Amino acid sequence: QAQLVESGGGLVQAGGSLRLSCAASLRTSTTTFYVGWFRQAPGAERVLVARISWSVGDPHYADSVEGRYTISRDNTKKMVYLEMESLKPEDTATYYCNEVYWTGSTWSPISDNWGQGTRVTVST
Repeated sequence: QAQLVESGGGLVQAGGSLRLSCAASLRTSTTTFYVGWFRQAPGAERVLVARISWSVGDPHYADSVEGRYTISRDNTKKMVYLEMESLKPEDTATYYCNEVYWTGSTWSPISDNWGQGTRVTVST
């Protein structure tokens, strides 16, 4: 089970950029798992916004961030990144990373052991 620590959040004006980092202290050795970035806005559910395979890359994005966010990973450093550009106030949320897997109907986090997350606030 991976231990994941997020960082890089902050306050940014609309249209600005941020880069989030996720440090994995232990990564699963199987090739079937992906790692994803989730976000949770105040009063809302946590949603998956981007995911990438540890082994082959293959990034995918939610429609709400497609074209503005880029997920990447560095297997050597056991790091996952989320480059966010053209930020909007609606991107304001706490961002979390977690390994995910396909249940057959949806992508689901492997563990309920969430990190503290990193807060992103986009001002108008």
